[in-house]
Amino acid sequence: MRRELKLAVALASLLLLLFLAAFVVVSGVENSIIFQGKTNIIKHPHRKLLAIVEPNRIFGEKCTKSDIVVNQGPTAPLPSGIPTYTVEILNVCATSCNIAAIHLKCGWFSSAKLINPKVFRRLGFNDCLVNDGKSLGVGESLSFQYANTFSYPMSVSSVACV
Repeated sequence: MRRELKLAVALASLLLLLFLAAFVVVSGVENSIIFQGKTNIIKHPHRKLLAIVEPNRIFGEKCTKSDIVVNQGPTAPLPSGIPTYTVEILNVCATSCNIAAIHLKCGWFSSAKLINPKVFRRLGFNDCLVNDGKSLGVGESLSFQYANTFSYPMSVSSVACV
């Protein structure tokens, strides 16, 4: 019986490890590691984007809000048990555009874990500012973690082309 229990625990651990590895690869967070709870801005100017479909652009438009992709997923909870989530914001523009003043729809976003306000902050209801309004270059990403009992749906509301 004890041997079967050890085998079951080992199998469950392996499945959890495989799930987490798949999540990291799918969400693109493999280079956005957060050490000791600190928020890191990870920039990847060398990052290659695959299967990019150029969005329909209005004549003369350098970039659109669809050039910014927001991914988020669950991560290990805080010691207090509060769930945490990692958010990655990525510039996928295919026409070499830097994008600044990235605003997200974020509801009444709040976090039990401190987030560097230069990385992400709520300005008002449904208005959060990314990267202190500074530009995010082509292929660059930014990530942070927050803690709350539920995740906040986030989507791009506006951007400025620079």
